[in-house]
This record gives sequence, C-alpha cells and structure tokens, in this order.
Amino acid sequence: MAVETVQRASGRGIWGWMFFDWAAQPFFTVVTTFIFGPYFVSRMAGDPNTGQAVWGYGIAAAGLVIAVLSPILGSIADQTGPRKPWIAFFAAIKITSLALLWFAAPGSNLFLIVALFSLASVAAEFSTVFNDSMMPRLVPKSEIGRISNTAWGLGYLGGMIALIFVVTCLAGSPETGKTIIGIDPLFGLDPKLGEDARATGPLSAGWYFLFILPMFFFTPDAIKGIPIGPAVREGLSELKSTLAEVRRRGGIFRFLVARMIYQDGVNALLALGGTFAAGMFQWSITEIGMFGIILNVVAIFGCWIAARLDTALGSKAVVMIALVMLSVATIGVVSTGPGFTLLGLIQLPTTDSGGLFGTAAEKAYIMYGLLIGLAFGPVQASSRSYMARSVTAAESGRYFGIYALAGRATSFLAPFLVATITALSDSARLGMAVIILFLGIGMAILVRTPYPADRPAE
Repeated sequence: MAVETVQRASGRGIWGWMFFDWAAQPFFTVVTTFIFGPYFVSRMAGDPNTGQAVWGYGIAAAGLVIAVLSPILGSIADQTGPRKPWIAFFAAIKITSLALLWFAAPGSNLFLIVALFSLASVAAEFSTVFNDSMMPRLVPKSEIGRISNTAWGLGYLGGMIALIFVVTCLAGSPETGKTIIGIDPLFGLDPKLGEDARATGPLSAGWYFLFILPMFFFTPDAIKGIPIGPAVREGLSELKSTLAEVRRRGGIFRFLVARMIYQDGVNALLALGGTFAAGMFQWSITEIGMFGIILNVVAIFGCWIAARLDTALGSKAVVMIALVMLSVATIGVVSTGPGFTLLGLIQLPTTDSGGLFGTAAEKAYIMYGLLIGLAFGPVQASSRSYMARSVTAAESGRYFGIYALAGRATSFLAPFLVATITALSDSARLGMAVIILFLGIGMAILVRTPYPADRPAE
C-alpha cells in the first residue's frame, strides 16, 4: 500500500467528528438496548419470548438491508466526494422514524413498530459508514486508535447522560407513578401507558439532530467529486473491482471475515442483553435503566483505557482482549437464573432483599454486565482503528462500506438464530447461548490475521 501523508485537521474539526458518536449513541443506549427494546419485549408483546423473537427478527431484517447496501453506498461516496450530504439524508430518515416511536402504545401493531425501529437502525448504520470513512483524513495513522476510542467513549458518556435523564426524570414506577428520585415524570408522562419508554424515540431524535451539527459546521469533508449519476455507475464498477481486490489483499480479507463473525455476536449481545434480563428477572424500566447506567460508566472507563492500549499495543491486541472478556461475560449471562449461576454449579440464595437488584442472581448478572461494559466499546472502536490503519484515505469510503458489510453481512444471522431457537425451545437462555459461538469463531480467525491488515502475513 502506498505511503500516505495526512495533514492533521483542526481541533474543532476533530471534536466535531467525535461528537457524531455522542449524537448517535442514545439511540443504541435508550432505544435499542435498555429502555424501548425491553419495553417492547416485556410490555408491548403478549409474552417475553414472543417479544424477543419479533425484536430479533426486526434486528435481523435491518442487518440484511445494511449488509447489501453499505458497500454500494461507500463506493458511490468515494466518487461523489463529500460525506456530509449522505449523513444529512440518512439523519432525516432516522430522526423521523425515531419520532414516530412515540405511537408505540401497548397493544399497537408489533410489526409496524419494529419496522420503524429497523428503518432507524438502517439509517443510523449508513450514517456511521460515511462518518467513519472521514476518519483517515483527519489525523495521521498513529493517532487513529486514540481518537477512535475517545470518540467511542464520548458516545457512551452521551448515552449515559441520556439514560440518566430517562431513569430519573421520565421513567415512573407503574405502582407509584414516581421516578427513582421521587418526582412525577416530566411532561405528564404516564408509565402505565408506556409513555416513559415511548418518549425515548423523540428524545433520541432531538439529541441526534442537535449534536451532529458540530460535525457539519467544523469537520473538513472530502472535495467535490463527480455528479451523482456518473458516481453511481463508477461506484458500482469500483465496488466490483474492490471486492475482487479484497480477496487478493489476504490480511484485510481475513480481518473482514473475522469481524463479520465476531461483530455479529457483539451486535446480538448489545441488542438482546437488556431484553433477556427484562424477561428473566422481570426488571422494570428503572432497573433496566440503572443496569444501563452502570454499563455505560464502565464503558467510558474501558474506552479510556483502550485509547492508551491501542497506541501502546495496537488495535489487534485490544480487540482480542475485549473478545475474551465478552465471551466470558456471555457464558456467565446465559448460565445465570433465579437461584443459580454457571448452570447450577454455583447455587445462590433466592431471597429478595428488596430494592434494585435484590436477589443474588441479579447481582451476579450485574457482575457479568461489568465485563461487557468494559469490553464492548473497545472491541468496536479498535476494530474501526484497525481498519483505518489498513487503508488509505482515498479508498476509505469503499473500504469502510465493505467494513460495514463485514459487520452486517451476517448480522441478521445471530439475531435470527437467537429468535428462532428461543421460539422453538421456548427458552430465551438457549437462544442467547448462540452468541458464544460467534465470538469464539471470530477470535479464532482474528488471532492469525496480520496487523495492520495490509501487512503481508509472515
């Protein structure tokens, strides 16, 4: 690969780019994982297993669309030049879809609500493709791991702040009507109608709109390319040649295959971990929200450590460490239930002390959750810097499109298998156990992948 010199962007340009993660994260935190998703599974659906199955199929459908279109859009973006118009287009779709989640009242059509969520997920991922492809133009490769992990940590901080606001100011107890700090939910929200959870859609939409503005105002973009019509033709032609080229670049191909598999497991764990806990322990929105706050606090700390380890040890080492931690945590999560952990090897008292996380099994689940919190930011941020260090700025759009493809090509598979095994076995635990296979196989492939990925294997 040709040596490339990148002039460092201004400080506000870099911060504008990093604020994209801050803007985007509340959707994943309060909608996908900790508030709206568990509400959908435990309150909108007739029973938690049906809810998890429908939610899983919705995630799978979004993943399939993302897998097909991400590399095409990335290649077209390389031809048209600027990324910001694409981000603006998909932001409009995401914001509209999230705002409409307000109408997800109990008893609403499950498939319509899942369709809105899936559309928001697709738009969020496409926006991320274009934002990620801007990174190689902002700083030299020696700094990529630091700003990638810092941006990811900033995102978790934003997600945590949004989650704290929901738990303390919006999420009321169905019994008392009060939030965890003893006040009535703001805006007159009625927790019995699920309005506290439904409000996370419009909240995430407004947050995203506000905080992507610094990126539009301050972050430098690629220069203008060719018009959209010729760009589509050139982009599709280039995509075909790029896919053939990737197979000849063995290290990059191996990295993309590894990421395709382990990221599928990570995506499923993040999307379904909260809903799994909600169904098993009958957690309220307050308890799920507190669980999310704990994970986000730990995630910020994990990204802070990873930003330094990525520079000292390299992105590959950080990803491997994170995958080991996620595998251990997932084994713990799926082997824990009321009165036991590790599939009964350790028996736990069943008495409930009252308050949040009152049983020993819930506390064990929290401990495994801490491992997830430490690892799920670094595994994604350092994967992103792994890729950015392996390609040039000129080819970043098409390669980050393929990178998104690798993260989503089979992303429908893990949620699909989780949903299907859950439905067939009537056991959410057996369904979630599938995630362990994806993490383990991905690690086995990655361990023999060169770093950076464009370096010839020894």
